Amino acid sequence: MNWDMAKDIARQTVSQGTADGTKDSSVSPGERSAVEEAVRLADLWLDGVTSLPSGASTSVAWSRAEWVEATLPAWKQLVDPVAERVGEAMGDVLPEEMQAMAGPLLGMMRSMGGAMFGQQIGQAVGVLAGEVVGSTDIGLPLGPAGKDALLPLNIETFGKDLGVEKNEVRLYLALREAAHQRLFAHVPWLRSHLFGAVEGYARGIQVDTSKLEDVVGQLDPSHPEQLQEALQQGMFQPEDTPAQKAALARLETALALVEGWVDAVVHEAAKPRLTSADALRETLRKAAGPPVVPPSRPSRR
Repeated sequence: MNWDMAKDIARQTVSQGTADGTKDSSVSPGERSAVEEAVRLADLWLDGVTSLPSGASTSVAWSRAEWVEATLPAWKQLVDPVAERVGEAMGDVLPEEMQAMAGPLLGMMRSMGGAMFGQQIGQAVGVLAGEVVGSTDIGLPLGPAGKDALLPLNIETFGKDLGVEKNEVRLYLALREAAHQRLFAHVPWLRSHLFGAVEGYARGIQVDTSKLEDVVGQLDPSHPEQLQEALQQGMFQPEDTPAQKAALARLETALALVEGWVDAVVHEAAKPRLTSADALRETLRKAAGPPVVPPSRPSRR
């Protein structure tokens, strides 16, 4: 994985702004104070609905570019196993007698693949930076441990057309961020379980050799350019396997359980205090898309 390229492209994507024309900007002192106050109040409210103590010692307000920088270590942990397994699979699929001849070419193709992968990841992270409102939106702990994080610009964009007071929107989203942090901090196996499911997906990557069997007899080991043409035509395209599908199912179930717990405690904390609690809850549910129904829901406590 070319992570330097990924970071550069993510930051370039952020600097271009979102589809509605919103440009990234530095966080003002007033916005930082508002985030700190919202998180402080959110933690106070959550103390009354869950026995899990606060999971953060500090709160921060990030710009989109700062979100990219702060979450890159987590993206590396998530993506590197997938990238490495794809590279290994490309080498494993070659017949032994061709591997020595194709070694330099495979090295070149892996380098090209790392650059292409870095470009795709950078673009995706940059787009996501324009949409998220905190460090745990997608159900994974992407930011540093023990730190509640909110993005004031994205919170303002999120609440712009809702007809809800800005302070209520900020506070509801702070409740969600703080609830996620409590769960990840005090359920120690959860982070490794989620990231392990992604690694399990990577281990399941295999290359379909049926295309290789059709063309290998036509390849001349002394002409590596033929192998390059085959690679470019997708001869070694990885395909989903039962192991990958099982890993994705475990990840989806775990994310649904996390969301179910967070949704329950946040709504219990917000309902008596925020007139817009129901509306904000429904808006977030619609934004998340159809739910993945887990086999059971954990206790809110």
